[in-house]
Amino acid sequence: MMARDAIDDNKTGRLDRVAMWLSAACVVHCLATTVLVAALSTAGGMLGNPLIHEGGLLIAIVLGCVAFGRGIVSHRRVLPIVVGAVGLMLMGAALFVAHDEGHLVESALTVLGVAVLATGHALNRHKRC
Repeated sequence: MMARDAIDDNKTGRLDRVAMWLSAACVVHCLATTVLVAALSTAGGMLGNPLIHEGGLLIAIVLGCVAFGRGIVSHRRVLPIVVGAVGLMLMGAALFVAHDEGHLVESALTVLGVAVLATGHALNRHKRC
């Protein structure tokens, strides 16, 4: 009878350890979820700030001027500059869309503008178009 009790105690002990690990996992999950939700809401507020978009556009304009300027000197092609300028204009247009009312339009203009600008930079990298 004692051997059987020892086996049952081992099984109970394992079940208790598993239950304790599950409890610990539950606590970690709950705390991590709370921290992540708080962090994402804070980051979302910061990343949605219009200054981020305006600063990003300013950086894109400066880099575009330098890169496309060097490209025109190097290969004398205007197409990359035209494509890049269209991309920058689309990105700039997104700044004038009301953020609360046209978030989808703002996002679409920004993504399209960035894609067109990247295409202009890709064309600018190649000697022939």
